[in-house]
Amino acid sequence: MSKKKGEAGYAVGLDLGTTGAKAGLIDGSGAVLETAMVPYETAAPGPGWAEQDPEQWWGASVQAISRLLSSSGVEAGSVSGVGLSGQMHGSVFLDSDLSVIRPCILWCDQRAAPQCRQITDSVGTEHLADWVSNRALAGFTAPKVLWLRENEPANYARVRALLLPKDYVNLRMTGNLSTDASDASGTLLFDVRRRAWSGRMLDALQIPREWLPPVYESSDVVGAVTAEAAGATGLEAGTPVAAGGADNACGALGMGVVAPGDVAVSIGSSGTVLAPTEKPAMDREMALHSFCHAMPGTWYMMGVMLSAGLSLRWFRDQLGEPERTLAERRGADPYRLLDETAAGAPPGCCGLIFLPYLTGERTPHVDPNAKGVLFGLDLTKTRAHVVRSIMEGVVFGLNDSVRIMRQLEIPLERVVAAGGGSRSALWLQIQADVFELPVRVAGESNAAMLGAALLGAVAGGAFSGVEEACRAAVSHGEPVKPDGRNEAAYHEAYGLFTSLYPALKGLF
Repeated sequence: MSKKKGEAGYAVGLDLGTTGAKAGLIDGSGAVLETAMVPYETAAPGPGWAEQDPEQWWGASVQAISRLLSSSGVEAGSVSGVGLSGQMHGSVFLDSDLSVIRPCILWCDQRAAPQCRQITDSVGTEHLADWVSNRALAGFTAPKVLWLRENEPANYARVRALLLPKDYVNLRMTGNLSTDASDASGTLLFDVRRRAWSGRMLDALQIPREWLPPVYESSDVVGAVTAEAAGATGLEAGTPVAAGGADNACGALGMGVVAPGDVAVSIGSSGTVLAPTEKPAMDREMALHSFCHAMPGTWYMMGVMLSAGLSLRWFRDQLGEPERTLAERRGADPYRLLDETAAGAPPGCCGLIFLPYLTGERTPHVDPNAKGVLFGLDLTKTRAHVVRSIMEGVVFGLNDSVRIMRQLEIPLERVVAAGGGSRSALWLQIQADVFELPVRVAGESNAAMLGAALLGAVAGGAFSGVEEACRAAVSHGEPVKPDGRNEAAYHEAYGLFTSLYPALKGLF
């Protein structure tokens, strides 16, 4: 499709994920016209470690945007703005020349668990709640800074700036240091309620304030594409660049989840439940994350489970040979055949309960030692019961977060589903029945990339604000409504589910 130079309304979104950089081009209505994805590698130099080279991010971003513009036929001058989404919590350490000191320690890296204990012991749970609204977790950024100080003192001595992954790409794009409130929320150095860096937390951890970049709202312009970046990407020099947002926040934008009442539920390898709020909220145990949304003046609560779709994938890979073989013979998706298998068992699986803790769990238990459990096997149970119990167990785990949100009186009226789980009609119905809410599927599967592009469109003046952009761009399918006939079975099954973890915790 060829567009004339100067035709307004296009925007580019770039989602810097864990496995690769995905670029997307949207038109003035927010419709996705073209996408391009370039992968990069993750290194594991130690057990439980995960690192990436920020230079690979930039190289992949350059390639993705270049391919996008080339394949779309849209000229650079027609692009009104650029927005970024990125994986949270990673630590990019820069020296006085703003050069990368060492590979980035990623969100999934667990090496800083001892530093989390140090932070909790020295700062105290009450101060964590008051200063940063979140508990110390190994995935967050602050523990990684302490790990560097204790384990790589020579590298630590060189640090002059600390950025999050997407902010490093923004630096290469604009030449400016910046971050946004949604991404900064996951550093454990940010006062979520005030949407500003926490001086008290920085002082307590002895981390210099001058290392941290200015904080913007996600749709704010933080700079323009430099001549050097223009030459590399094919974008036009001077194109406005938005601050961008954290991947979960941008994903919520791309799903249209921007106002209280909506809740985004994603079943990918991991699972998330995200609900916007008009003011900061926090549960007493800090089981949920409390973060700033990519919408100005809006926050969100989020629960995370570690093995959502991963649980069903484990079954497919280890025990799903019949479905894999039949799928190969038919040229079909093995997950669709697993759906057909699971449909042969009734709701609640006659008391067969699956705990989806194959890699530990985050919300609500924060227990790396939690294990997967299949409880209630007897001679009446079939393969269908086992597969369906896995699907139900994942939704029960997500419902733990929903239950906390309801206890906080966060309005929950509609679910917008995303991830691989949203392609399963059975899984959608289980969600509707367990959450007791209608469930819709967002029209665009690349939600974080779309959210980033909408931020770029706002920065470029195509929309007056984020909410207007989402209303214009995001569509949903017909709702899957709760089936009242299943209510009693799921209440009983979920009650059993919630009783199992406390009973087994000591054995894990």
